[in-house]
Amino acid sequence: MSRTSPQPGGPTRQRLIDVAIELFQRHSVAGTSLQMISDELGLTKSAIYHHFRTRDELLSAVMEPLIAEVEALVEAAESRRGARARADHLLVGYATLAASHREVVALLTGDPGVVALLRTRQEWADIVARQLRLFADVEPGLGGQVKAAVVMSGIASAAGVDYKGDYNDDGNSDGGGDFDEAALRDELIAAGRRTLGLRAPHGGG
Repeated sequence: MSRTSPQPGGPTRQRLIDVAIELFQRHSVAGTSLQMISDELGLTKSAIYHHFRTRDELLSAVMEPLIAEVEALVEAAESRRGARARADHLLVGYATLAASHREVVALLTGDPGVVALLRTRQEWADIVARQLRLFADVEPGLGGQVKAAVVMSGIASAAGVDYKGDYNDDGNSDGGGDFDEAALRDELIAAGRRTLGLRAPHGGG
């Protein structure tokens, strides 16, 4: 992450968001104040107020791009024919999103502050409900709803784990190095398919 001197406009706003994500992970949303963010960046609180008047405004700015991507995934999945095809399309997209935006996705289900914010933003809550329904439709009834919740929360939580080491084809770590994003995505997809009872489409993917 860049630690260059504050600049007017977009760059400073993005730096606020980046640092907020780091501190939210470290201390939780409730445990992070605007003062802590300003201290981390070496800015005055007034410089932060220029962009965000409250912590909730900052949290909304952190979550909005992710929610927009989830909404696009949901809409694309809803256009598919068949409950299993819809669920698998969403699963692949969600796992890919989780692997590439690990820090933010992990906040989705791992922080009470984010859960509370989702409840106050009805349009966001509706997107999450549509996502849950697409997964749950694979198996009507309580069982399907439970599996859908496990997949959604499990992928978000698993994305935030601090994986270490390079992994061989047999799944064993050979030590050293960071995880591979594509490998994490594939493991998230595989775990989600096992939970939902889905098979990989013919020809892989």
